[in-house]
Amino acid sequence: MKGEGKNRKCLAYVAIFIVFQAIVITVVALTVMKIKGPKVRFSSAVAENFSSTNSNSSSLSFTLVTRFSVKNTNFGHFKYQNSNVTILYAGQAIGTADVPRGRAKARSTRRTDVTISINTDNLTGTTNLASDMNSGLVPLTSEATLKGKVQLMKVMKKNKSGKMSCTMSVNLANRAVQDLKCK
Repeated sequence: MKGEGKNRKCLAYVAIFIVFQAIVITVVALTVMKIKGPKVRFSSAVAENFSSTNSNSSSLSFTLVTRFSVKNTNFGHFKYQNSNVTILYAGQAIGTADVPRGRAKARSTRRTDVTISINTDNLTGTTNLASDMNSGLVPLTSEATLKGKVQLMKVMKKNKSGKMSCTMSVNLANRAVQDLKCK
């Protein structure tokens, strides 16, 4: 009879240990092992080398110097492939630049300078460029998609991508970028 009580205690301890291990594994799986795509943003943008005409055929050209940020919130590094970022006016591309491949370390942000040449000479159809230039503010949007892999503990690799969509306005009076907002 005394041995039966010890066996029950032992079984109770084993059961408690198994439940505890299941809880630990669940917590790790829900936090550390949950892989998310990176957050891709412009953290800053500066306009340089302006050239504009606002006559019968409105035209605007300048260089947009940006700080491109890749924020990796995972517990493993994110290795991304070569990509590009496109600047749009009224839904039409007016500038494109390459984003070189790279690696954002675990739970950190990688910043890269990207220079984009902007030129509105190839706009097609009717646009409001002349009226936007007369108002002094030219609205622009930007798009980019980074594709890559998140590697956890040198064992798990999962394909993930980060998308960027930013809006900004170019102030022609002081030749500056303002109202930069990214999603």
